[in-house]
Amino acid sequence: MESLSLTDLAQEHLGKAREGSAGRSAVTVHGHHDFVLRQTLIALLQDQALAEHDSPREATLQVLHGRVRLTAGEDTWEGGVGEMLVIPPARHDLLALEDAVVLLSVGTGA
Repeated sequence: MESLSLTDLAQEHLGKAREGSAGRSAVTVHGHHDFVLRQTLIALLQDQALAEHDSPREATLQVLHGRVRLTAGEDTWEGGVGEMLVIPPARHDLLALEDAVVLLSVGTGA
């Protein structure tokens, strides 16, 4: 069984986001192309966004640090530390309301 500290990884990638020009950093923590579940840790500095994109089949977003806003059409959801957002099956974007780290879990259907 593998174990890792999401808290430590979140701090590491917030540091990378602060050092880089894009204001973000990400790493896959579980899964790859032939797994059914893929989990990616994403760090975004305040006011950085993931532009609107298509929704995967099934996905959730767990907020590990900070606050984020998920927008799909006219609907918006905000999440803070410890909250989980279910990503709707629609085009959506994600905005960091403050420096934030999220764990994106996606069912790949593999």
